[in-house]
This record gives sequence, structure tokens and C-alpha cells, in this order.
Amino acid sequence: MSRFNAGGIQPHACSGFGIQESGLIGGDMGRPKITVVGAGNVGGTTAQRLAEKDAYDVVLVDIIEGVPQGKALDISQAGPVCGYSTRVVGTNGYDETAGSSVAVITSGMPRKPGMSRDELLTTNARIVKSVVTELVSRSPGIILILVTNPLDAMVHVALQVSGLPKSRIIGMAGVLDSARMRTFIATELKVPGPEVEAMVLGGHGDTMVPLPRYTTVKGRPVSELLPKERLDAIVKRTRDGGAEIVGLLKTGSAFYAPSASAVDMVEAIHRDQKRVLPCAVLCDGEYGLKNVVVGVPVKIGRGGAEQVVEYELTAEERSALSASAAAVRELCTVVDRLMA
Repeated sequence: MSRFNAGGIQPHACSGFGIQESGLIGGDMGRPKITVVGAGNVGGTTAQRLAEKDAYDVVLVDIIEGVPQGKALDISQAGPVCGYSTRVVGTNGYDETAGSSVAVITSGMPRKPGMSRDELLTTNARIVKSVVTELVSRSPGIILILVTNPLDAMVHVALQVSGLPKSRIIGMAGVLDSARMRTFIATELKVPGPEVEAMVLGGHGDTMVPLPRYTTVKGRPVSELLPKERLDAIVKRTRDGGAEIVGLLKTGSAFYAPSASAVDMVEAIHRDQKRVLPCAVLCDGEYGLKNVVVGVPVKIGRGGAEQVVEYELTAEERSALSASAAAVRELCTVVDRLMA
């Protein structure tokens, strides 16, 4: 089994800073530039977590005038207190994103009352198409991390419009889903969350495929520590993880764990960690899946999604993954029809 850690943001100390005329705190020259598109809860928190790494320049983009600028200034002013010197820029355009090495795309509309699935798909597909086009035209070497839902379909759209190799378009889903599963197991067993490792494959939604066989606690299979009925309940809660939070918040959705998951992927890329993380990528024969975007174990490094790692699956697990991929394929077919 390939080991990975899908959680945890470690703070980094800063090494001095200067104040620019704009009021932003300026970081060291030559830092990689990371763009975050969408300054809502997920995007704003992603920008904050990146700033706290004190290793990047951060550009926060949103179409609403004043919002990215205000959040960027607020994040910058936390620097002296939290000990970072990250330069954070907020903008309503894309010129400031030029030269970005990675972009995290969070922009999109949530499903509103009375809105059909097709309407949501069309709206978010058009947003992602526009965002990707703007980013790639200014940063042809960029790696894109998609967060916008429906996640797998949005990765499909980005692949179609970007012209980038598939290794540079990655969907953030499995890291989040695995983090939820790890949390539930850690709570059940009363152990620290980082001591739990888990893997969740498939589409981001009801058809996701958690793999209890590849879930361990300090190296011990979780099946040795929890009875099957408790483990089944955790798997179900993992599938319903996003809906559970929406139900509690009433007027919003999760953003702390999604932003942490996106930043974890950025770190794996820039630190060339070669970690195996569950991500949504275009499969080309792996796991018997061809020409479909689905969550699979991926070695993440400086080149993006450098390799799909094939775990040995049981017939039941392979069937579930195939069914999940079929659901994603159907969704992508709908997107293609609506966007034609």
C-alpha cells in the first residue's frame, strides 16, 4: 500500500517584511505565484492558508469589486501577528495572475432553490471555461486544481478548453473525502487524526468509493480496530459528509476542510513530495477506465499528477469504482450537450 497524509498544515516562520505603498505586505522576491480564483469562503480561506505558509506570492481573484481587495488586505495585515510576510494581491482581473505556477479554482454558483441540475451544470461550466481560458492565456505553464462543483464534470470542462496536458489539471475531492473519513475514524477510536490514513476513490458525491481495506491507524488495519457495522456507518457518513455540513449550516457549505485539502495539494506540487493522494484526473486505461475523469490514487509532484497508482482492488471495489465512473461519464455527456 502506498502511504500518504491527506491533512495537516504546518506553520512556517517568516524572515522579515516590508510595507509597500499599497498597504500590502511584500514577500521575498522569486517566490512562486499561486492564484486563487473565487474569493468566497473556500477561496478566501485557501488564500489565507497559503499566506500562512510564507512560501508563496498569492493572487486572489473575484468578479465582485472590492471583495478580493478587502480580503487580501485583511490577510496581509494578519502577517505581523501570525509571523508571515506573504505578498497578497486582490484583483477583479487576470493580469496580476501572469506567471502563476498553480491556480486553485473555487469560483462557481451553489445550487439554489428551484435551480435544476442542468442549470447548475451550465452555469458553472461556463464560469470554469472562462476562468481557465483567462488563466492559461497568461500562464501557459500553470497547473490547475479544480474545486468547483460538480467537481468531476468541471475537471472535464477544464481539460477540454485549456489545451493543457492531463497531468496539469487535477480535481480536489478525494483528499477532502479521505480527510472526512480519517476524522470520523479518529473520533471513534479516540486517536489523533494524523495517525489515520485512508483512501477514497470515485466521483465526488454519492458514488464515491471509500476503501476500508486501505485504511490504517498507526499502521494497523482499521478492520482490526472497529467492527464492520461501525465501519459501514463511517463509510456512509463519509459519503454524506458534505450534505451533513450543509444541513447544519443552513445557508452555506464546508470551507475549512476543502481549503486545507487544496493547499495540501499545492504543497505536494511545489515541494515535489511525490505523495500519493486521491485526486480526480483523466484516466487512460488505469483501473480499466478510459477517457473519464474520476478519483484515483495519484502521485503528486512538481509535474502535477505524475502517475496514477493502481491499488489491488477486490471485484466488489472495482465494480463500485466502475459504477462511479459511469455516473461521472453521464454527467460529462450532459455538460457537453448543454455547452454545445
